[in-house]
Amino acid sequence: MRVPRIYTPVALTAGQEIALDEHAANHVGRVLRMQTGQALELFNSDGLDYPATITGVSKREVLVLLAEPVPNHTESPLKVHLGQVLSRGDRMDYAIQKSVEMGVDRITPLVSERCEVKLKGDREDKRLRHWQQVAISAAEQCGRARVPEIMPVSTLADWFAATADDDLRLVLHHRTRQSLAELAKPARLALLVGPEGGLADDEIQAAEAAGFVAAALGPRVLRTETAPVAALSVCHWLWGDGQNSGNA
Repeated sequence: MRVPRIYTPVALTAGQEIALDEHAANHVGRVLRMQTGQALELFNSDGLDYPATITGVSKREVLVLLAEPVPNHTESPLKVHLGQVLSRGDRMDYAIQKSVEMGVDRITPLVSERCEVKLKGDREDKRLRHWQQVAISAAEQCGRARVPEIMPVSTLADWFAATADDDLRLVLHHRTRQSLAELAKPARLALLVGPEGGLADDEIQAAEAAGFVAAALGPRVLRTETAPVAALSVCHWLWGDGQNSGNA
């Protein structure tokens, strides 16, 4: 049986006994129904995995004892900041979940002209908390060393300014012949993915005026939740994880 991985946003030290937070305790105690003496693996985004043993389970808490940590080498050297325009239903959840699995470093939900999702106030805060938990669950499942941060919802203009220092900034659309393989290797990449229906022409022009390079993944039109997964796969193969495979 695979040892469950649990994210906990606190400092961890070998030999320390800690109580899991409410969400993690519910997952371990009620969903997985784990018992005293069983093994877990904790991580807190410091690049280490902490083997742990459950020392107590009750209705209110789960206690674990931490062993010596071990390095986790699952993070890509390529740091990608994904700007994903909001989409309806569970499409945004899918985009976030799969982008985390594919190694994204940070995700900013965006609004655009053709965006049909409107978030304000408490509804926005609730969705951001939900998406952060989606990211946590995805990082736990895929074995990542850290959990990507879900940033506050932003306008395109503000996100363009926030990513100004990145080495390469890409706006994806199928109406260009620019190949990713022809671009110089970056260490930090900003990746802009539009909504259902795509970015408007003036938005693509604004992105290019801000320093973004238009790039295509092929002649076919990808769905808004598919595009980041495909793009991250290619980008990490060209400039990140693929560089260590011996086949790049």
